Amino acid sequence: MAMITRTVVAVGDAPHYDVIIIGTGAGGGTLAHRLAPSGKRVLLVERGDYLPRERDNWDSTAVFVKGKYRAPEFWLDKHGTEFPPEVNYYVGGNTKFYGAALFRLRPEDFGELRHHGGLSPAWPIRYEDLEPYYTQAEHLYLVHGRHGEDPTEGAASAQYAHPPVEHEPRIQQLSDDLEKRGLHPFHLPIGVNLSQENGGRATHSSVCIRCNRVDGFPCLVRGKSDAEVICVEPALQHPNVEMVTDTQVVRLETDASGRTVSAVVGRLPDGSEVRYTADVVVVSCGAVNSAALLLASANEHHPNGLANSSDVVGRFYMRHNNLALMAVSKEPNDTQFQKTLALHDWYLGADDWDYPLGGIQMLGKSDAEQIHGEAPRWAGAVTPDMPFEVLAHHAVDFWLCGEDLPLSGNRVTLDGDARIRLALDEKNNVEGLKRLRHKLQGMLGHLGMHEHHLLSHSIYLHKGMPIGATAHQAGTVRFGTDPAASALDVNCKAHNLDNLYVVDTSFFPSIGAVNPSLTAIANALRVGEHLLARLG
Repeated sequence: MAMITRTVVAVGDAPHYDVIIIGTGAGGGTLAHRLAPSGKRVLLVERGDYLPRERDNWDSTAVFVKGKYRAPEFWLDKHGTEFPPEVNYYVGGNTKFYGAALFRLRPEDFGELRHHGGLSPAWPIRYEDLEPYYTQAEHLYLVHGRHGEDPTEGAASAQYAHPPVEHEPRIQQLSDDLEKRGLHPFHLPIGVNLSQENGGRATHSSVCIRCNRVDGFPCLVRGKSDAEVICVEPALQHPNVEMVTDTQVVRLETDASGRTVSAVVGRLPDGSEVRYTADVVVVSCGAVNSAALLLASANEHHPNGLANSSDVVGRFYMRHNNLALMAVSKEPNDTQFQKTLALHDWYLGADDWDYPLGGIQMLGKSDAEQIHGEAPRWAGAVTPDMPFEVLAHHAVDFWLCGEDLPLSGNRVTLDGDARIRLALDEKNNVEGLKRLRHKLQGMLGHLGMHEHHLLSHSIYLHKGMPIGATAHQAGTVRFGTDPAASALDVNCKAHNLDNLYVVDTSFFPSIGAVNPSLTAIANALRVGEHLLARLG
């Protein structure tokens, strides 16, 4: 691995880079991987350090109850009340903890789409423009799946390079039961370094061991396709790529013209500052922190923040309307690797409703510690007469995902102490998600999940996501063709700066109803191709 540089240098003494990338997650890490073979001098600046590899990586109490790996910080909501965001500052960014569900947006998501709660705007590029990069992203991140199973998906120029992760018996039965009802369940596309034997078991040489720790846990055996394992470490094998860790970028400075970012200013753990320069600067901090950095970089040329002549930076924050639903199976559910099935039959509408509802997918298997730790948030049936261990043994866990809409008032701002304030309308376009839940709830009795004798008054539990659920954050530095209504052009370069790019989920004009990671990865590959041409 390349040596990690932490030397504090004055800007006059520091090496000048071709590209500085701030952040090492799905956007920044992937972009570094694309640029690495070019020979161009690239510096990755990461706010955190490497995630410690330890037994607590797979401990539910440490990860979910105590939040051991979450950033020790609090943001403010629109009322000024503190809340802990679900953010992790490590090499690889939030991909260290994501569920590695790597979906493409549907072709319709790139066009104007009318929802019950309003209009989802069109993108300045089409699905066909991003499709080649979706294929590259799927192959790079070892996505296991099968194109052609989901009737709502767009055309794919190549099949997944790896076969789908096979269902375990209880989930195969669920898939069969859904098909009997005329629905179209499909194998969830997931990024894991898995080789399977007959029956789906991990082979002796497989890196992924097909355990029950994929969703929300960092992978102790490095079998999950996170940005560190897939992109950052291979990029650092190139001598032209360097990385500094434990360095939080606090502002970007511009030259006398105001048209060029002239310095990247970072703060080290001891409070001292370090400065770096590059021909091109790429911000990839995640939608909230990217917007916050641009706002914090305001100067006389850019009084409202960098890239913000349109006043859209920080606005149009999206994070999906999500709901976890834990059904109670009549029979025990011994599934370990549960995240193998998804259903999009109502993604764009239903026979009884003309608006999009969203998608359903499996969650990682709940255990007793997770259920107990989340008990105050579960609605419906956490009862003293059913031990958490029994509930977990019978649980079948679903994730429902609906689109929220880009509202101008859903925004990131900074208060007087430069603290992040996040305003969010939590009732934005929620009717589709409610209907999706009722669709699933109404089928449970036909899917082998119904009133169990241990559960006296309900057949499922559900929980919505509070404001701190920021895993799917997007939209705060949107791209577009009109500089008056967007911050970035179609190549994700700031309209009013010559060398500033934003490459994470910030650029999304809308979010669709699938996990945003693959789109961020594909776009990083697309912008990387543009930057290679620009740099010659």
